[in-house]
Amino acid sequence: MLNSLFEQLDAAVQAGKLLPSSRENIDALLKGVADDFASQVVTELAQKEQWSELNDRFFKKLAFGTGGLRGRTIGRVVTSLELGEGGPNGRPQYPCVGTATMNFFNVGRAVRGLVAYAQQHVGTSRKAKLVFAHDTRHFSRDFAEFCAKVCTDLGADAYLFESARSTPQLSFAIRELRADAGVVLTASHNPSHDNGFKAYFNDGGQIVDPHATAIIGLVNALQTETYEKVDASARGSLTILDAAMDRRYMDRLRSLLMRPALLQSSTTKVVFTNLHGTGGKIVVPMMRELGFDVVTVPEQDVEDGRFPTVDSPNPENAPALKMAIERAEQTGAEIVIGTDPDSDRMGIAARDADGNMALITGNQIGSLMAWYRVKTAFDLGWITDASRSHAVLIKTFVTTELQRAIADHFGIRVVDTLTGFKYIAEKLRKYENTIPVGKIAELSGEGYRSLTEDQSRQLRLEFSRFFVFGGEESYGYLGCDFVRDKDANGAAVMFAEVAAYAKSVGLTLPGLLDQIYEQFGYFLEIGKSLVMEGADGAAKIAALAASYAANPPDQCDGSAVVRVRDFASQDLYDDEGDALPKEKMLFVDLADGRRFAVRPSGTEPKIKFYLFGRSSAETPLVDAKSAVKASLESLWQWIEVDAAKR
Repeated sequence: MLNSLFEQLDAAVQAGKLLPSSRENIDALLKGVADDFASQVVTELAQKEQWSELNDRFFKKLAFGTGGLRGRTIGRVVTSLELGEGGPNGRPQYPCVGTATMNFFNVGRAVRGLVAYAQQHVGTSRKAKLVFAHDTRHFSRDFAEFCAKVCTDLGADAYLFESARSTPQLSFAIRELRADAGVVLTASHNPSHDNGFKAYFNDGGQIVDPHATAIIGLVNALQTETYEKVDASARGSLTILDAAMDRRYMDRLRSLLMRPALLQSSTTKVVFTNLHGTGGKIVVPMMRELGFDVVTVPEQDVEDGRFPTVDSPNPENAPALKMAIERAEQTGAEIVIGTDPDSDRMGIAARDADGNMALITGNQIGSLMAWYRVKTAFDLGWITDASRSHAVLIKTFVTTELQRAIADHFGIRVVDTLTGFKYIAEKLRKYENTIPVGKIAELSGEGYRSLTEDQSRQLRLEFSRFFVFGGEESYGYLGCDFVRDKDANGAAVMFAEVAAYAKSVGLTLPGLLDQIYEQFGYFLEIGKSLVMEGADGAAKIAALAASYAANPPDQCDGSAVVRVRDFASQDLYDDEGDALPKEKMLFVDLADGRRFAVRPSGTEPKIKFYLFGRSSAETPLVDAKSAVKASLESLWQWIEVDAAKR
């Protein structure tokens, strides 16, 4: 049977229907699996001449990277074997076969490599401890339970959340349990057919070098799904994490409030939607405990990996909040909050002075929180003239420069990082490790993680850096260091306080934002993408990105290029003098003040463009808004034409 299949595959390669890499990877997979399920799936696709599907599934090996794994878990074409008897929420019974897809073969390799490295790192004195969480996506629970079993089979202790939980809770639990690593099974806001394996190290942040390179090497060296279990007496234990861990997390989230009294007198009504994901587990009870009148969108409360009421479960996209906004109109709510499936991103809509619901962008949400938290830290005396040089705001290079203007105004440091919250987490690890161990011991005999927020802030302001706020334009925010990833649950708490503050001074949230613009100037950012799926799309994305590096423009939309930063080839450093890792991102600055960046997405089949414009505070705001918007729309039209030529 296999000989007949291989002959058919070879003929398809000769005819140009099947990529040589796909043929090679099919052979590698069939050699690495223990049964004939995969060969039967490939045979069915080949017999039906589904060559595009085979190329999409096998054009590459889903390599473990610094972001873990992410890919399709349900193919465009589902074979009869994969469909089987079906699964919950209309999914197939089995994930799709392929070397470029998310399935038990690839997830197994990933967790085995991570467990091996965690055990190497802790040595032989004890068993490594790993925490596993998952969102509501297709196969997420199956993958999480599988990972926990592999972990215990290999002699490490596993902690598994009892049901779907958010990504920031995984980060928190790693730190709280003093675990050595962790994984959340999620593809964040990707389409419903995707899933992912997101790996974390012992600080609760996503893995970065030097650990990342070592783990990647271990994972990518594994080519078969079989593994040797340790003796039964040496196997690890499995602990289920339940509502008690939720409570510990929620209690820490309360420490994000800077002026709790503002919320005690607030009468704000909020509509919340978790978009069929995990956000309702924490945000709804937390907001109600804080005194908010919270209503939800019943149709979207249901945890469902199909995300049936939205085209995309991404609160960055206006249509995702449509039902919540309609609910706000029905109930008279002032704010809409939406979170993505793993509740690490938060989107907002709020009523303006005319009573209309206005969408607030990720850059604007972050800027409102950054302004409020920095200002209030000074008002409360947390930061003083003497300590301001030890306070820091962290953002990514593609996040609005309004936050830099705010930080500069208050005289605190601002640091830009590469895209990805793991780089913000890496800074937090650096700041924690800078504090003298003896000083921590004077306050707590159990180490840094046992300090109160007041104690840790005191030490950071004296010996290190006090992280006031951090965020990225893609709707991710953080205002603490007891979580080391973006946290929509914590962001909801922080934003609730900003909303209460605005109301206390007689402003709407859009009105408060306008006041900030009037002080610092108007800043506008537009995010655009060109989507190219499958094997062909991946090649086109790579070629387009390479063309910018090889032939950067010298003028754009009638304005001369004054600076080009190629983060993949140039040696660049951040504001603290730390070398930046190489990344496929190009930044172009124009003579008229506009800028744009181009970057292939690391998690989705698209190439992203970030456009930036601004005007001075002297320009009337209404004029500035229209002029800057028009200038960026013109720039995007130019980029689209230029990209097509490339």
